[in-house]
Amino acid sequence: MPDGRNGRSGRSGRNGGPESGRAGGPESVREALEGPYAQFLLSAWPLRCWAYVFSGAVFGYAVLVLLFILTLAGVALSVFGIGIAVLAGTSVLGVPVAAVERRRLRLVDPVPLADPHRRLSGVGVRGWFRARLKERATWRELGHTAVLGVLFTLTGSGLALLLALSLGFTAAPLVVWAVAPDTVMLLPGVAAASPAAALPATPAGLVGVLLCALAGGRLAGIQTRIARSLLSPRDEDLSNRVIELTRSRARLIDAFEAERRRIERDLHDGAQQQLVALSMTLGLAEMRLEDDDSRAKELIVRARGEARLALEQLRRLVRDIHPQVLTDHGLAAAVAEVALRNPIPVTVDIDLPRRLPGPVESMAYFTVTEALTNASKHSGASRIAVVGRFAGERLDLTITDDGRGGAAPAAGGGLQGLADRMAILRGRLTVSSPPGGPTELRVEVPCSG
Repeated sequence: MPDGRNGRSGRSGRNGGPESGRAGGPESVREALEGPYAQFLLSAWPLRCWAYVFSGAVFGYAVLVLLFILTLAGVALSVFGIGIAVLAGTSVLGVPVAAVERRRLRLVDPVPLADPHRRLSGVGVRGWFRARLKERATWRELGHTAVLGVLFTLTGSGLALLLALSLGFTAAPLVVWAVAPDTVMLLPGVAAASPAAALPATPAGLVGVLLCALAGGRLAGIQTRIARSLLSPRDEDLSNRVIELTRSRARLIDAFEAERRRIERDLHDGAQQQLVALSMTLGLAEMRLEDDDSRAKELIVRARGEARLALEQLRRLVRDIHPQVLTDHGLAAAVAEVALRNPIPVTVDIDLPRRLPGPVESMAYFTVTEALTNASKHSGASRIAVVGRFAGERLDLTITDDGRGGAAPAAGGGLQGLADRMAILRGRLTVSSPPGGPTELRVEVPCSG
């Protein structure tokens, strides 16, 4: 083996240090075969390769029989209408077979194969079948199942036969001694007269065993390459999983916004109205008290003050969750209301020809409120401007202040969270905030759906 392979100091184990327990040796059958044959033959690799190839032959034979039976049953039962279901079940046979094969590969290759399928939960049996049949990885795994059933079975069986013959020749003197002279034929029509006469077969058998060891290594390498090419995730599999992940995140955002609206309605129509009624009741009680009930009147006045304070806090909480003005009148009116409450003067210039989609509208509103909050707390600005326009089918929203600058989403906090949520809507949040200012926060998000 080349000197550069010894030590393998560049590889790290799970704990970050060098791989322990391997003593710098080859970690796959391919690496083992790249070294001297003597080193390969004197290691445990021939046994591991035989285990992989022979188990593949047995497993492949069982899979081939099952595949043949299911296909035949599907074709035969198609006249009764249930054959399609059987054939559909046959088409996903490669999924469990591939799962077993990924485990079997660990015999000759320690690097695990990733599962190319996306995870499914709560979809039921029909949903599982429907999702798997749409994935290209399922059909590649079915192809691997056919290769396993035919090619792996034939090559493994042939190697097993050659190894059995080689071992038989190696042990020929013992076999002749144990059975009887002139009974065991090492060659067709030629019986060994004695154990000594069978001794020349032993070296030939040993050579056969060595050749079977090398052949097993080569077969294991070829089968490993085939399995990895068919069972590894492809770029389209990863792209589909990224798309599905993005869609699931978008669905979570939609569900989150719907929950915000529900909480806002419950607070507005429930607790807030009850506090208003309580304040009015306390006011009526205060008016009907006699003049000499000063102590009771004092308590009622205090209770009314606490009720007004609780009502104001609740109204502020409702606005922060999801302002009613945003739902009723849209982004421009909601931002104008926020600007009136901001401690720094805010100029609002939002001119939109129509209402925005709900998620975009909510995102734009909370982006403005986050920007105004940050400017009020950290910028030292004297004025802020909010401008919103349509650019084609895209909302272009800009928040500018004349503060000291230095804002950055990478620093964490609310801006980073807004940028992450903006990406779900296929939008973009950019911040320009050089030291000394000014700070410009720009939102670009498509509104076409």
